[in-house]
Amino acid sequence: MADTEKVSRYRANRAFAVLVFGFALLFGTAVALLAHDQQAVLNAVSRLQQQTVPEIVRYQRVARNLEQMRQEGERIFAIGSAESRQQAMFVVTLAASHPSIIEHPQSAALAREVEKFLSNVHREANENPEALRNNYPDWLNLADRISLQVDDVAVQGVNHTTGDLASVSDLMQTARFKLLGALLLVAGFLLLLIFSLRRYLIDPLQAVDHQLSSLSVERPEPDFSPTPIAEIFSIEDACKRLHASLLENEAARNELENLAHRDELTGLNNRRFFMMRAEIEMNRAHRYERPITVGMADLDFFKRINDTHGHAAGDVVLKRFAQLLSESVRQTDLVGRYGGEEFAFVFPESSVAEAGALAERFRQSFAAQEIRLPNGILVSITLSIGLADGSHCPLEVALRHADDALYEAKRLGRNRVVVANTLPAD
Repeated sequence: MADTEKVSRYRANRAFAVLVFGFALLFGTAVALLAHDQQAVLNAVSRLQQQTVPEIVRYQRVARNLEQMRQEGERIFAIGSAESRQQAMFVVTLAASHPSIIEHPQSAALAREVEKFLSNVHREANENPEALRNNYPDWLNLADRISLQVDDVAVQGVNHTTGDLASVSDLMQTARFKLLGALLLVAGFLLLLIFSLRRYLIDPLQAVDHQLSSLSVERPEPDFSPTPIAEIFSIEDACKRLHASLLENEAARNELENLAHRDELTGLNNRRFFMMRAEIEMNRAHRYERPITVGMADLDFFKRINDTHGHAAGDVVLKRFAQLLSESVRQTDLVGRYGGEEFAFVFPESSVAEAGALAERFRQSFAAQEIRLPNGILVSITLSIGLADGSHCPLEVALRHADDALYEAKRLGRNRVVVANTLPAD
């Protein structure tokens, strides 16, 4: 009990509130972080839609226009008609002046160079067709530069897209980890909640239920493990107090039962309880056809003790007689104070001869006793006993026969044992 008093205890509602507050704080933080990451992802997606996609389209247009200029340049060198070369040159001029080309410095510079070169070739070809063949090697170098620029523009667009997509991917990956962390947090809280409920609520309540179901005065005081929950401790303490109350009630019941069944002076069975127990023993002997003997005993000249030395002296004699009687009879024998100085006996599983031998030994032992009275005087008291066979008759009849034998013992001079079936016929 001293150990349990050292345990810090908390109200269940307070412990639950602390647990819920801690979970709400952690979970709220996780939700806030997730909301922040979600907003970052939305911003990145919005940036992709509003900036990156248009940039990609612009790069595609630059590459397409450059490729268009290269193709038209090939046409200028491949066709012989001046009108066709003029149309191709017109397309080259349009492509070179396209806003996407103008907005891209490297492509714009290359476009102006290509436009100037092809314009010169077109003019010279109008004057001398051999100019196409003479300038074609230079065109091949310029066409290679256009192809390289197209590749560079495509790579720039891809790199731009890849960077933004990587940023979005990183944000989504971070959000996924945080979501996983939030789920783990929820799972951990649920496990902690289940564990706490199991350890601090369910297990103690099951222990209380087990102790209550087996609570009795025959079992020791309920023993519980220390608990930090004040309400559970109160229930466990109530179980212990209930057990203590049962013990007190049992002690009071036994005391009342003892008072109801015992003679107050001698401590032997009183007449009512003796008759009830004797009836049970008689019925059992009759049912199983077993021997049983009934006896009546009376202290000789007991009235003389009361008249000479007082009732206190008589009480001392009765107590000493009851003490010696309790020490001499068998555990299975039934003894009771029948009234005054008269006592009744029942000897189960004993024939009249066996009971007579036991009664005779007790008579001799009591007669040899010297009892010191309150005034210091030593006296010796004798005993007359009457026995009767009770195996074939009711208890009242057996007691009457034993009482007749007792009176016969008195008539014959007292201090003797007389068996009812040895009496002469009337």
